[in-house]
Amino acid sequence: METQPRRKGPDVTTNPHAHSAEPEPQQRRSFLAWLSSFGLFGSAVLSAFSNFVFIKPRATYGAPSRFNIGKPEDFPSGTRMALETHRICVVREGPKMAAISTTCTHLGCIVGLSETGFACPCHGSRFDQDGNVTGGPAPEALSWYKVTLKPNGEVEVDKGIEVKPGSYFDV
Repeated sequence: METQPRRKGPDVTTNPHAHSAEPEPQQRRSFLAWLSSFGLFGSAVLSAFSNFVFIKPRATYGAPSRFNIGKPEDFPSGTRMALETHRICVVREGPKMAAISTTCTHLGCIVGLSETGFACPCHGSRFDQDGNVTGGPAPEALSWYKVTLKPNGEVEVDKGIEVKPGSYFDV
């Protein structure tokens, strides 16, 4: 009689659970592959979003450089009126008007009107009636801006255009 060699281990044909151990590692691998793919996709989306948000320039536009300050009748002759919101001083002498900056040329503080002209409360710079430096650390005179009369009769100041100090506009 011939004998067949004995196999070691469970017989595949007689053990019904022999195949159930093999799919388990395959399911784990596909779950980990899915999880890794989801993580990579999520990080790519987050990276693209952050590039869109942080690379896009965040422009903060300041006040316009041209603005109306009112009608000439609002400024009687001999007036020196500081307009804090626009950081200028409107000067009217007879039929002539001018706009002088109230921003100190030293460190950008707002200068105030004084009896002798302008004074910086922060660092002590002093300016005369025309904005010329008379004392303190300011390196140069205050700027003068272009003044025009619009067709509707209002006075317009353009801080984008500096004019020579002492240049008055005839109203």
